[in-house]
Amino acid sequence: MASCRGIAVLALSLALLASVPALAEDEPAESRVTAPTKELTVVSWGGAYTRSQMLAYVKPYRLLSGEWVSMETYNGGLKEIREQVETENVVWDVVDFELSDLIRGCREGLLEEIDHGTLPPGDDGTPAVDDFIPGAFTPCGVGQTVWSTVVAYDVEAVGESAPSTLADFFDVDEFPGKRGLRRDPRVILEWALIADGVAPEDVYAMLETDDGLDRAFSVMDEIKNHIEWWEVGADPVRLLDSDEVVMTSAWNGRVHRPIVEDGKPFAILWDGQIWDIDSWGIPKGSDNLHKAQDFIRFATGTGPLAEQTKYISYGPARASSMALVAEETKPHLPTAPENLARALQTDAAWWATHQVALTERFEEWLASGGRGLAGSAR
Repeated sequence: MASCRGIAVLALSLALLASVPALAEDEPAESRVTAPTKELTVVSWGGAYTRSQMLAYVKPYRLLSGEWVSMETYNGGLKEIREQVETENVVWDVVDFELSDLIRGCREGLLEEIDHGTLPPGDDGTPAVDDFIPGAFTPCGVGQTVWSTVVAYDVEAVGESAPSTLADFFDVDEFPGKRGLRRDPRVILEWALIADGVAPEDVYAMLETDDGLDRAFSVMDEIKNHIEWWEVGADPVRLLDSDEVVMTSAWNGRVHRPIVEDGKPFAILWDGQIWDIDSWGIPKGSDNLHKAQDFIRFATGTGPLAEQTKYISYGPARASSMALVAEETKPHLPTAPENLARALQTDAAWWATHQVALTERFEEWLASGGRGLAGSAR
């Protein structure tokens, strides 16, 4: 009896197996697997900036599209993205990049190319190609916000003699106390030359030379022992709030909110501000390519970019968005005419070429107690 049952089970199994369609021998293995539906993962910089993005377009996009969007935080750079792409384990779908990192990632083949012709026109009908500010379009990215690195200082700590020029940041005799600086050669090299008398428009030509680099590091030598280094966008406010520094470099939007909403005794010095464009990009190999493209089209629309200025003082990358920005907000944006008097736009392409070498020299300078190996960044 047992053997009969065994024969019956075997026959049933063979019948079921025969009913399964055979896979074509030449069918690629990856095409035989259907990936499960994956939520869209958007990566940004955390803090007040991510909050502004959540309120201005992530939550509205969830409601409009019915798609769930999760947000994660990183600290910039290409390390995580390079690892994901090289291991073919891409888990991030849309990433907020500093422009120099975006250009470098595109050059390295880490990012998808973007068809800017698919972006919607402005709400006033202006075609996207004419509506976005110059420099907002790169082969692998779409600009979204204009932000800047500024000097923020503690009004109570400096007393009646408030700093008025970028050179004051480097003058520890006239303005004693610790300085906060981001641990990154970007901005500080430009600032060192501007503070030493180089016109903003001549900075990158000067940095192209060994003498120019040596000059910048010499200026940095003068304040090296007075620096508290920071790495995360929330750090400058913390350093000021805890009286660890009297002045610090900071991203303007991260300082504005504590001043306006929390009444902190801080102020912004716009002289010598270094402004830049943050852009959306898509890591190469994202399983959510079409969703990622759709999210970028929505998030860089006229309305969402204008809405973001309610929550952080970064300028929108679209001209049509400015018409919707509150008048009381405009003076606090990096692009306000009075804030641009002695401003410098980051040369993102220049940094994309020189960043690796200059970061190496910068770290040598930190470790050596001086300017590092002259010319090593060349």
